[in-house]
Amino acid sequence: MSDRLKLYGDPISGNCLKTKWTADYLGLDYDWIALDIRKGETRTDEFLAINPFGQVPTAALADGRILTQSNAIMVYLVEAHGGDLLPRDPYDRAQVFKWLFWEQNSHEPYIAGRRFRKAYLGHGDEKIDAEWLPRGEAALGLMERTLQDTDYLAGDRLTLADIALVAYTRVAHEGGFDLSGFASVRAWIARVEKDLSIDPVSEAG
Repeated sequence: MSDRLKLYGDPISGNCLKTKWTADYLGLDYDWIALDIRKGETRTDEFLAINPFGQVPTAALADGRILTQSNAIMVYLVEAHGGDLLPRDPYDRAQVFKWLFWEQNSHEPYIAGRRFRKAYLGHGDEKIDAEWLPRGEAALGLMERTLQDTDYLAGDRLTLADIALVAYTRVAHEGGFDLSGFASVRAWIARVEKDLSIDPVSEAG
């Protein structure tokens, strides 16, 4: 058993950075253990003993329990440690969860998927599913329309919805997505980066 939270993650992964940014925003005391998925560091016997699925992010709680999946970890951290990243009102809270579910189903597969293949595997467009570009652009379009009327995705302040979606949106250009036509999304990226005190990605702004 440990007396400190441990977050295992690969710094190139938006899913991993979500959990780190949430912990930082909440001012938590934790250890960040960086692993390189490209080197197979999540497939070692040592790590598989912690998480048999061999995936990051993984959270090892102070009491020794293990938690996986980025959005679940973020929700747990807020539930366990407080903070204003989840609304108390049931309807407003459900709006945050709506975006968390949508992010994993309709945003991350295409935007993060193209980014990993282009930026880290060196694949050209001909080796990537042709549907991923229009589906990713459709996701960005939905965000653009939403953010034309509000500064944040789920209410009038930063929530887990924004942390979840900014992680890969801010680096969408690395997957071949042109953000120049998404002015509201670009303004939102800058706003959330400032809220989280993270260095901006100039190409996304």
